[in-house]
Amino acid sequence: MKKHESMLCIKGLLGVIVVACCAPFAQTAAQTAPKTLDQGSKWTNRARDEFYSQDQGSRLIPLKWIKALKQPNGEPFLAANLDRYGYLPNPASKNGLPVGFTTNNGNNTTYLGMTCAACHTRQIDVAGTSYRIDGGPAVTDLQSFFGDLNTAVARVLTDDAAFNQFAIDVLGGAPTATAKTKLRDEVAAWFLPNDAIVKRSLPVDSPWGPARADAISLIFNRLSGLDIGPPPTYVIPENIKLADVPVRYPFLWNAWRQDFTQWPGFAPNGNKLFGLTRNVGEVIGVFAEFHPFEDRLKLLKVNYSRNNSANFHGLNKLEELIMQLGPPKWPWPLDQTLAAKGALVYRQKDAANGNQSCEGCHGIKQGKFRFTIHGTWATPILDVGTDSREINLLCSEVKTGVLEGARIFGIVNTRLKAVDSAKSVLVLSVGGSILQNYLTLGLGLPGKKEGGSDQLKETLPPKSAEALTTTALCSPAATTSAPYPYESRVMQGIWAAAPYLHNGSVPTLSELLTPDAQRVSEFMVGPAYDIEKVGLAAQQTKFNYTLKTTDCTARNSGNSRCGHNYGTGFSAEDKKALLEYLKSL
Repeated sequence: MKKHESMLCIKGLLGVIVVACCAPFAQTAAQTAPKTLDQGSKWTNRARDEFYSQDQGSRLIPLKWIKALKQPNGEPFLAANLDRYGYLPNPASKNGLPVGFTTNNGNNTTYLGMTCAACHTRQIDVAGTSYRIDGGPAVTDLQSFFGDLNTAVARVLTDDAAFNQFAIDVLGGAPTATAKTKLRDEVAAWFLPNDAIVKRSLPVDSPWGPARADAISLIFNRLSGLDIGPPPTYVIPENIKLADVPVRYPFLWNAWRQDFTQWPGFAPNGNKLFGLTRNVGEVIGVFAEFHPFEDRLKLLKVNYSRNNSANFHGLNKLEELIMQLGPPKWPWPLDQTLAAKGALVYRQKDAANGNQSCEGCHGIKQGKFRFTIHGTWATPILDVGTDSREINLLCSEVKTGVLEGARIFGIVNTRLKAVDSAKSVLVLSVGGSILQNYLTLGLGLPGKKEGGSDQLKETLPPKSAEALTTTALCSPAATTSAPYPYESRVMQGIWAAAPYLHNGSVPTLSELLTPDAQRVSEFMVGPAYDIEKVGLAAQQTKFNYTLKTTDCTARNSGNSRCGHNYGTGFSAEDKKALLEYLKSL
């Protein structure tokens, strides 16, 4: 995880239906196993199963606890694979957990955790059939999941009857008073930081809704607010800011070969070290156990590894799996003649918008040199007039807690002040975690090998630290006239990644080809898909959630549908052809 970074694995969503999606169709889709799509010869059933359940070190809550928790209606909290939040069943899970939910052991406890697949596996519904899209942006309601989990634990702590049943379910038999007191203390200790991040982070007036999450704020809040304060709580409440900058989860196919990742493009990418830094930052954001502390016996003077549950082997395995994942093939009939015409439109320059073309920004071109074996694809970082709020977020400052005065030459050269940038705290934490995991005594010697290969063999002297450093993407004096650039990704599989723009403010590709002043101001979000307009269907039955967006007068709202007007002036015939071509990518 580099710069003002965020988590990659923190990701995307989709939903489909052909004209009128009604309840019978939704019920049929839910009762039938989803169809898997062709995502390349390397994406086998085995790879899919491993992707769904590979642990990465996340420790959200003890597994026994969440199995014992109840919903307000008395049903188990884990009922129906958490389907009410959009999470998907995983038949291969040994614990009956949804896709992307895993377990690991630590402190004599088995923990439930989340992994990339929870936010990067999508399922869309079209005419009564569900289609599974691996690596696609999930259509899940992460905010409601976190909030409801916190509420369920709060009830255990405030309702004696609920706690007594919880204790029986967790401890078994007839637990003693001593055992119950110990359990209550442990639950209260878990609840204190979790309640702090839920109450201070999650926006009430304008929730993220399905298919979006404020990944950067979650990482900053988790690390600076819950991990680096003084023991025993480690909490610095004032570091936890409102997470009101939701973005659409990105799709994962071809992510490993981009020369930059994250929507603002601040994360260098293209070899295993860069991938590892991105993924370590991601797992810190999704509840890895991480509490660095001053340690004068360590070369870095801070111990980043002892209280650190990140599963480096698992993180590297997930990256290897992503490298096998191809874009989903369009599973419905295509008009090949129209698609061929659309390929020409894709290269057509738009005189009204800087004489640029779709291919000019999104075509496959050689990116920066990262590694000798494979090249990267260029990821142009451009300001096309879209919502500015995420870039402004990258200027956030926090109290540095136990990391005050820390530095790592080549990564963070200046000692952290008492109040410093959140991105520097993150960069330091990720860099220190990786160095102490792989380098013997911090002296720069290669560490253990995993998966049969030296995990540091792809570093690129003398710029190997590029993955762990940052560039100035934000300015404290940012204004509406300042540049706000975001990455322009290759368009393969783009048909499966609605809603569009980095903040998910446009429901379909058809709508994206409409001038921003004429785009819809609100739309329902869910898995029902429209394969004609290519994106979210107008009618949704899953979440009953409507996203309301703002126009260009409120570009910094976090929900602005402004910008990306390329191609909006093309003829109706050219737009139709272009959509057909985009389906074929």
